Amino acid sequence: MSHIFLSPVTNSLNIQKTNGPAVSPFAAQKSFSSFLKDSIEKVNQTQIESDKLTEKLISGQEVDLHQVMIAAQKASITTQLTLEIRNKAVEAYQEMMRMQV
Repeated sequence: MSHIFLSPVTNSLNIQKTNGPAVSPFAAQKSFSSFLKDSIEKVNQTQIESDKLTEKLISGQEVDLHQVMIAAQKASITTQLTLEIRNKAVEAYQEMMRMQV
């Protein structure tokens, strides 16, 4: 009978503790807003790419149908994910507004 030895799972995130000054709320807000803007731009870019490939297919240009379908699915999934994240954020905001202080 053989024995199985399991090694502990290590955290792949590289979390570092700093003893420096804490991040100001303004800096955190600016960082979050830039992250949000970049993410929305990426979603928009996938939609633009999908539209370009679809237009090429419709106009009869040489384009691989598989690539068109993959781009359309990517655009659809990223849009759905963005909407779900927005819905959860709105839900969380509404829940906080219902809290009694």
